[in-house]
Amino acid sequence: MDRIFFIIGAWLGALGVMAGAFGAHVLQGSLATGMPSVFATGVLYQLVHALALLMVAWATTRWHTKLIVFAGWLFLSGTVLFSGSLYLLSLTRVQVFGLLTPLGGVAFIAGWLSLAYGVRQPKSV
Repeated sequence: MDRIFFIIGAWLGALGVMAGAFGAHVLQGSLATGMPSVFATGVLYQLVHALALLMVAWATTRWHTKLIVFAGWLFLSGTVLFSGSLYLLSLTRVQVFGLLTPLGGVAFIAGWLSLAYGVRQPKSV
């Protein structure tokens, strides 16, 4: 799992930098009022959780527990739901995408808590 989470984290980091550049250069002036900050929030959380996945990859080599692995999947799903919904909301202005954002936020919180509790448990996987 360590390599899988490391690869996913690295790809999410690269895609986050590309999304940030896209938002700053290509979308400059074309998004509705308030939407550039929505897009930028998606980029920020994607980059933070790309690093979190790299941390999960390292943690699985040291404490390899089910909760740490679960944290990795929660960070990935949170990124897709949270950042993805913000990207779609800012680009399409379809408000229904905003309903997915809190689900991604909950996944992020659960991921951080799973990581914290996962390092406290004996090895399980």
